[in-house]
Amino acid sequence: MIRKTKIVGTLGPASTDPKVLDKMMEAGLDVVRLNFSHGKPSDHLERAELVRQLARARGRAIGVLVDLQGPKIRIGKFKDGPITLARGDKFVLDAECKEGSQNRVGLDYKDLPRDVARGATLLLDDGRIEMWVEKVEGTEIHCTVVQGGVLSNNKGINRKGGGLSASALTEKDIEDIKTAAELKADYLAVSFPKTAADIRQARDLLKAAGAKSLIVAKIERAEAIDNLDEILDEADAIMVARGDLGVEVGDAAVPALQKRMIRMARDKNKLAITATQMMESMIESPIPTRAEVSDVANAVLDGTDAVMLSAETAAGEYPVEAVAAMHRVCLEAEKEAQPYIGEARLTRSFLRTDESIAMSAAYTSLHMNIKAIAALTQSGSTCLWMSRHSTHVPIYALTPEVETRRKVTLFRGVYPINFKISKDSDRDELLEAAEEELRRRGAVREGDLIILTIGEPIGKSGGTNTLKIVKVGGRKKA
Repeated sequence: MIRKTKIVGTLGPASTDPKVLDKMMEAGLDVVRLNFSHGKPSDHLERAELVRQLARARGRAIGVLVDLQGPKIRIGKFKDGPITLARGDKFVLDAECKEGSQNRVGLDYKDLPRDVARGATLLLDDGRIEMWVEKVEGTEIHCTVVQGGVLSNNKGINRKGGGLSASALTEKDIEDIKTAAELKADYLAVSFPKTAADIRQARDLLKAAGAKSLIVAKIERAEAIDNLDEILDEADAIMVARGDLGVEVGDAAVPALQKRMIRMARDKNKLAITATQMMESMIESPIPTRAEVSDVANAVLDGTDAVMLSAETAAGEYPVEAVAAMHRVCLEAEKEAQPYIGEARLTRSFLRTDESIAMSAAYTSLHMNIKAIAALTQSGSTCLWMSRHSTHVPIYALTPEVETRRKVTLFRGVYPINFKISKDSDRDELLEAAEEELRRRGAVREGDLIILTIGEPIGKSGGTNTLKIVKVGGRKKA
């Protein structure tokens, strides 16, 4: 059984050693995440090249996802180290404070006093500490501690229910997009978008830098939930970023939102990544907790395209084991996933021939004993549409385009194959070569039924217009 759900792993100090990274690939890594909150541009360029070098040595494609830092809404530093706050304590968040004390601390987001007023609830350190705003005077936000705890340097701040005005793209992000273009990132993740306009801005900056990266909208603000439909229309993928999102909307709301977001993404032919604390205990443990196993399995059953590891692979003690554990869980969960095609798709009108072909291939695979689908593709779009349906049939993207092979590493149930296609190729010869390629790789055997899709004229992007059902070795229609 081939795993359909893809695994994204974050690179960091624990995983930049070539031997470790190579073992992570062997364990099942599909896409590497470069977290631009840390490191210099030169570091990321070197890591991207290392990833691709190791992938080439293995004869496979590995995608690269650049994750922008976004606005840093954090407190400053304390002069004498961490403090302990108790319920009922008075505390001031002061945009002009240089060194924090027991009673106040500075802010790196200087506009916070303008964004809040009496009655607002501020959540610090991923919601571990809660403060109620009594009043705002100039640069000072006077608060009462509702839920106390230990507070240390540079902890994040969220406003319950959202409402902070910070722009999704900072000056640093704008410069980092140029680095993403230079390293030819396959995916660019935009942190804290509120509306579709944030995604459009990122796409315009990418185009200006000469990049073709697909854009991932990280859903982590309450406002993004309200604007989810328009954000999905503008983005190529979403990330269910459950950390900050859970703080802003409340932890109890996240599971249902996760299911809703994944469902909406699939309905709109977009990708979905489920992230944050999926196997958090594996930062220090070689095995995950049963709760974490269930969390990953449920995301798979929800239909997510990918599950993501963050600190587990970036800074944890067991990065290889974390990937291997996620691989095992995904495989087991997929055994229980039921194939289906949504009712909305059965009644939808198609405006494009290639999308209609993709739908036909997916539908046929559910009603015949099809062993594989081979899509001869330039852009990968046909494979994306096919992968929006839930089938047990593997989809092979046969393409000469290295960028397309890297891009489809995030598509659920799609597997890239380097396959030569030229404009003067003969269609029937190409289809026979595709059939032979699948047989050579052990994906199919003599007598199996397979679906082949191709477009004419040959080599034209978006031109898929032919579906053929063949029996392997039969050289004729089944």
